[in-house]
Amino acid sequence: MKIAIVTDAWHPQISGVVTTLTETIRQLNHFGHQVLVLHPDCFPPSIPCPTYPQIRLAMAPGIRLRKQLENFRPDAIHIVTEGPVGLSGRRYCVHNRLNFTTSFTTRFDEYVQLRFRIPSRWSFAMLRWFHSAASKVLISSVPLREELESRGFARTVLWPRGVDAERFRMHGKTFLSAPRPVFMYVGRVAVEKSIEDFLKLELPGTKFVVGDGPELNRLRADYPDVQFVGAKTGMALARHYAAADVFVFPSRTDTFGVVMLEAMASGVPVAAYPVRGPIDIVQNGETGFLDEDLQKAALQALELDPNRCREYALQFSWPNSAKYFIKNLVKARPSEMPVAL
Repeated sequence: MKIAIVTDAWHPQISGVVTTLTETIRQLNHFGHQVLVLHPDCFPPSIPCPTYPQIRLAMAPGIRLRKQLENFRPDAIHIVTEGPVGLSGRRYCVHNRLNFTTSFTTRFDEYVQLRFRIPSRWSFAMLRWFHSAASKVLISSVPLREELESRGFARTVLWPRGVDAERFRMHGKTFLSAPRPVFMYVGRVAVEKSIEDFLKLELPGTKFVVGDGPELNRLRADYPDVQFVGAKTGMALARHYAAADVFVFPSRTDTFGVVMLEAMASGVPVAAYPVRGPIDIVQNGETGFLDEDLQKAALQALELDPNRCREYALQFSWPNSAKYFIKNLVKARPSEMPVAL
């Protein structure tokens, strides 16, 4: 099957969305499918996203996107994001009466409110409009699905996430020589992640922040006792995870949080707020602690069994996630597509 994936989030960005797409595409190729990824680098020039220059936005990708889709003639089209590339993909499909699916991956409405003080309800209305034309909207968890349906979303289906349990495993604690216990955050260093909630905590040992983003320089200057090591990938990332004692996830805006699965697969319990995202992944009192008192949650998590964390994470796999993705695709041209989905 020929599958077109349309996304504004792609390498060199490092995020849960990019990780999910990369692993899904790897599995799709393994299953024998042909995948075309249309992303900002396909449509130069691009401009930096306001307030987040590490993210690039394509300028007027419409005509070139149309040509690439017409040349590829995909059997199925999936649109990931609501940015310029995603909007162009939606416009092309609607104009040509093609079926397509979307995925709700980011709380764009909450990000916009934090960055530009635009009321969340305005941005959410745009999100609802964007996804309203899709044949199916892929959602990462049942609670998120229920929330979106209560707010007017239709045709939502589940697309669970996975974790690379071979890479993210219990490599040992000797990789980091800092005073223990080590409390670690991994992810984008951006305002919507509420990282300062973690950095302000009175905790023993050492705090680590692994990641890059527009808030990095400011936070590094404001918190000189914290170890900011920048973005890591591959085995370097896996060894940082495994060397931590507790993974602290202060975000209140994530739709899922693949990093929490990666931490648990590494034998590291999670401390987080009891909000959407963590409550979908963390088994409170077993693989982490969820509490509005984040300091309390972090200290309690020190007592949890690393082996239990890993055992739980092994329930999630990228091959299984990709099978859900394939099952939820729809035929772009029903009358012309003999390939079974």
